[in-house]
Amino acid sequence: MKDESKPKAWLEIALQRSVVQRSFAYGIVVGAILILINHGDAILAGQVNAARVARMALTVVVPYVVSTLSSIGATRALRR
Repeated sequence: MKDESKPKAWLEIALQRSVVQRSFAYGIVVGAILILINHGDAILAGQVNAARVARMALTVVVPYVVSTLSSIGATRALRR
C-alpha cells in the first residue's frame, strides 16, 4: 500500500484523468456563474480590462482547485 501522505501520491490523484475532467467541468460551470455575478455589470458596460480578465481567470481557477482537493480527499478516504 502506498503512503498517501507523500506529495507524489497526492499529485498522482490530482492528475488522474477523471479528477482533471471533473474539476475542469466544475471550474467552467461554477466559474462562469461567479463571473456573471461578480463581473456581469462591467461586462455589459464594456469595462473589461486586463486586470479584470485576470480576476475572471482566477474566478475559474478557484472552483477547479476546490474540486480537485475534494476529489483527492475522497479518494484518499476510500483507499483507507
